[in-house]
Amino acid sequence: MASIKFGTDGWRGIVGDDFTFANVRLAAGGIAEYLRRRAAEPLAVVGYDRRFASEVFAEEVARVFAAQGVRTVLLDAASPTQVVSWTVVNRGATGGVVITASHNPYLFNGLKYKPDNGSAAPPEVIADLEKGIDRLAAGPPPQQVPAAHPLIERYDPRPSYVEQIGRLVDLERIRHAGLRILHECMYGTGQGYVADLLAGGTTTVEELHPERNPFFGGVNPEPIPDNLGEALQRTVQGRYDLCVCTDGDADRVGVIDETGRFINQLQVYALLMRYLIEVRGWRGPVVKSINMTTMADRLASRYGVPVEEVPVGFKNIAPRMIETGAVLGGEESGGYAVRGHVPDRDGILMSLFFADMIAREGPLSRILADLEREVGPSAYARHDIHLPRETYELDRRRVLEALAERTPERVAGVPVERVRRDDGYKFYLEDGSWVLLRASGTESLIRVYSEAASDQEVQARLHDLEQMVGLVTVGV
Repeated sequence: MASIKFGTDGWRGIVGDDFTFANVRLAAGGIAEYLRRRAAEPLAVVGYDRRFASEVFAEEVARVFAAQGVRTVLLDAASPTQVVSWTVVNRGATGGVVITASHNPYLFNGLKYKPDNGSAAPPEVIADLEKGIDRLAAGPPPQQVPAAHPLIERYDPRPSYVEQIGRLVDLERIRHAGLRILHECMYGTGQGYVADLLAGGTTTVEELHPERNPFFGGVNPEPIPDNLGEALQRTVQGRYDLCVCTDGDADRVGVIDETGRFINQLQVYALLMRYLIEVRGWRGPVVKSINMTTMADRLASRYGVPVEEVPVGFKNIAPRMIETGAVLGGEESGGYAVRGHVPDRDGILMSLFFADMIAREGPLSRILADLEREVGPSAYARHDIHLPRETYELDRRRVLEALAERTPERVAGVPVERVRRDDGYKFYLEDGSWVLLRASGTESLIRVYSEAASDQEVQARLHDLEQMVGLVTVGV
């Protein structure tokens, strides 16, 4: 059996290679033991996405849990990850599991663990789970019970989740705003949520790719421009006020304005921060990952609120949100969370926040222009450099060791002011720009990010850092 290791957000693998029924049962056995240590009568929630055989893998998890005496709430349909997280909290569960590989390519599936607060599992929980799974791997396979078992309850999570969303955003305002919204579902679990939540008024929601397709139409279900060609075109042709795009498990969001412009993830974070603090009147710190925007720092100075910067992943963002009572948490991948909800990404809620933003203030392009006038222009890009899976660990070490041995004093001719090394290498440059190189925690690739005042400056920083470590960026 392959070693089961949790990355930035859960364990992921290729179906039929390392993500197998035997390994899923092994992971479920280790999690069940962990849950039994956490509570005398543990309760678990199990959900799943629309990938190949996800519902079958989820049922296998439930059968292992029940065999170990863990009462299990098995969701009755494919659901967004955050709906599982909310169900954990709402049902008072000890923990939860989601069968999903999020935005990864179609060959992958995965497993996320959610503790009792519905957040991503923090590092200490992940370490405990991995140790338990490793111990089980040396013994016989975990036992199972039949799927029709008294300890397994089938459950519809939608009514409770819809009620929670209604507490966080004024749905009536949006329903009667007369907006035309396009929802690019990307064949994922977001299907039906935005449309149903906003039904019954003058606002209309049209869905793109709402059907199940485990091949995801041949593109990764990640809401970034390369994967959104049809949505970008349809937004303009259909004269929509807003297009929201959710990934495979609908916890991430991409946003397109009424002109057909993709609003990058850093701009989305800054717009959400402005909306929550300036428009909604929320007060408190914000938490961002190290690949997130410096616009947040400039807004924070304007609003008089602290900014926390942490390594990538909600396993790092969620604990800081909880500790500080943060208004907003977010990362470059398009995941954002807010206070008063589960400390987990929610692409459905963020979609509704943008609809509410437009209902209150008018066209999104104008709101973004106002933001840029307040905090200055901000360009951004990311290069994803795919490496062979077989040699990934060696390649990753080579790249990171190259920067450790020869830390540059300048990038693209701009002096390096300081370096952060706890999640790859982030170089803060003298002119306020930055460039970051880190290894993905979910795929065999190196990611290089940069934010600067112009697109030209961003590309210069990306290419200069890549050349330093011998990375070739053909096709990015």
